[in-house]
Amino acid sequence: MSNAAHRTSLEHLPASSAPEKITEILNRDGALIIDSMLTPGEMDSVAEELKPWMDQTPFGPDDFSGRHTRRTGALVARSPKCRQLVMNPLVLGAAAQLLGHATSFQLHLTQVIAIGPGEPAQPIHRDQWAFDFFPFPKGFDVQCNTIWAMTDFTEENGATRVIPGSNHFEDRMQFTEADTIPAEMRKGSVLLYNGSVYHGGGANRSAAPRAGINITYCLSWLRQEENQYLSVPLEIARTLPDDMLRLIGYQRGAYALGYVGDLLDPMEAVRSGASKLGLGEDLDAARARFQAGYETTGTG
Repeated sequence: MSNAAHRTSLEHLPASSAPEKITEILNRDGALIIDSMLTPGEMDSVAEELKPWMDQTPFGPDDFSGRHTRRTGALVARSPKCRQLVMNPLVLGAAAQLLGHATSFQLHLTQVIAIGPGEPAQPIHRDQWAFDFFPFPKGFDVQCNTIWAMTDFTEENGATRVIPGSNHFEDRMQFTEADTIPAEMRKGSVLLYNGSVYHGGGANRSAAPRAGINITYCLSWLRQEENQYLSVPLEIARTLPDDMLRLIGYQRGAYALGYVGDLLDPMEAVRSGASKLGLGEDLDAARARFQAGYETTGTG
C-alpha cells in the first residue's frame, strides 16, 4: 500500500495553487481539497439558481443512488452559474495535467448530490467502474472529478468518504466506511479526486441535507455517464461558447472519433445545422415546420 493510504486527513490547498501542484497530489493521494474556490455568498447564489430543479428531483431508486438522496442533473442546460463551475480554469488545468496522456478530455457528468437526513453510507467504490468494470492499468487515469460544497461538509452530515492513496490499490477491492476518512470542507470549497480512488458518500446523521455539485471529466474516447447531447438541447448548445461546446463533446475524441456525416467536424455541424449535412433544411426550420403543422391539424 502507498504511504498516502495512512493519511488521516486530505491535503488542503489554496485556490491560488498551480495545476501542477494539484496534479502532483492527485497522483500521490488520489484526492485533495481546494479551499474557498467560491465565497459562501457566491455558492448561495448558485444554490438559489438550482433550487427549483432540486425541489422537483425524486429520491434515488436504489441503495447505491440513495433512497434519501436527490441527484439533479443536466446542469449545463439548467444553470448558467454551473457552466462557470464546469469551465473553472484551475480545475480544467488540473484535469488537463492528469488526463494529458490522451488527445482530449470531455465533460462526463454534472449533478447536484443532496444527501438527506437518515441516508446510510454509500458503498465504497471507484467511479471508473462505470465503464463496465474495465480493468484500466494502474496509473492510467481516465477521470478527473470534482465535488463543489454547496453546504459545509462534515463527518456528521455525510461528507464524502475517501481512502487516500487507494488510486494505487488493486481493482475490485472491498472496503467499509471504517476504512475511509471524511472529506470535510467549508461551503465553496472543492474536493478533487481521481476516478481510481476508492470513495463513497457518507452517512448523513444530521437534521439537514448535505449538498454538493458533482462535475466530472473523462477521456474523450470514453462514453459520457450523463448523455450531454440530450441533457443539453441543441437550441441551448448553439448558444454556448466554442470552448464549452467542445468540452461537452462536440469535438473529435481522437483521429476519426466523433465525426459527423461525411467526415464533418462536429463543431461545424452544430453551428451550421443540417444544411451542411445535405439534409435539405436546417433542424430549426424542420422543428418550426413540424410545430406549425401540429397546431393546424392537431396531429403530429
